[in-house]
Amino acid sequence: MFAYYLDNFSPFLVKFGSNFGIRWYGFSYLLAFFCGFLLLHWLAQRRYCELAPEKVGDYILFASLGVVIGGRLGFALFYRCSQTLADPLSIFRVWDGGMSSHGGMIGLTLATFLYARRQRISWLGLADNIAVVAPVGLFLGRCANFINGELYGRATNVPWAMQFPKEAIDLPEIGARVLAAVHTVAPPAVAPDNLPSVIEQARSHPDLQRVFRQILTPRHPSQLYEALLEGAFLFTCLWLLRVCTKPPRGMLAGIFLLVYALVRVIVENFREPDAPLTGPFTRGQTLSVMLIAGGICFVAYALKTRRSE
Repeated sequence: MFAYYLDNFSPFLVKFGSNFGIRWYGFSYLLAFFCGFLLLHWLAQRRYCELAPEKVGDYILFASLGVVIGGRLGFALFYRCSQTLADPLSIFRVWDGGMSSHGGMIGLTLATFLYARRQRISWLGLADNIAVVAPVGLFLGRCANFINGELYGRATNVPWAMQFPKEAIDLPEIGARVLAAVHTVAPPAVAPDNLPSVIEQARSHPDLQRVFRQILTPRHPSQLYEALLEGAFLFTCLWLLRVCTKPPRGMLAGIFLLVYALVRVIVENFREPDAPLTGPFTRGQTLSVMLIAGGICFVAYALKTRRSE
């Protein structure tokens, strides 16, 4: 039997107690905003961006609020609408997790528009430049998803398939099989009827890891597919276009939306759906259609006006 890799990372970068510390997911957001500041400051210093270099920090702070608020509201409305309507306060329980990349983009777009108007600069020009650096945040966020073992892919038998312990929580039948097997090998410190505890202890107990390897489904590491395509590939393309050409205002923002949406539609075929389907389409594919429409509008406007920075 092929030995598939078990995604068994701790969600904590640094832990200060039983369930408190600095999580990889939160750290990825902080690192993304810091990298965004450095890259946008570099572009502003070299006059690729109309924003003054000394204003970059203010804009990144404002944009980060748009990303976080938009991402949280997007998750609540796009992926957990019925639960949110039944319990509106769940929006504020951020420690339970849940962010939407589509919602984050909407929040970032709105924040960019408002900030540009306040500074009396072209919001399309600013949108172009933040579109160039945004894929770095997407890359880091998907890496954090992988470390957390969440948003995993569909079942497969490709040689690079991986197993994700959170499957036992998401699928009751898998969880029942894991708990039944754990009773025969559980170390004294493990609560054998508590799946989160079993997953936590499995990080240091080979016998528990063996149980997961025998039961969990091999799956596509779709988080890594998204990190490479939505993040590294998209960043490389947009950065080269930014520094090597003089595209008209709105073109880079439009290309970002189009390429991200097309990549997302493709990768969703390898990712386990995390919300009810809309016909044959996943929630991510359905939301990406809006981005394609927006991207076409940006590109069409750029080609019509042909106003460069």
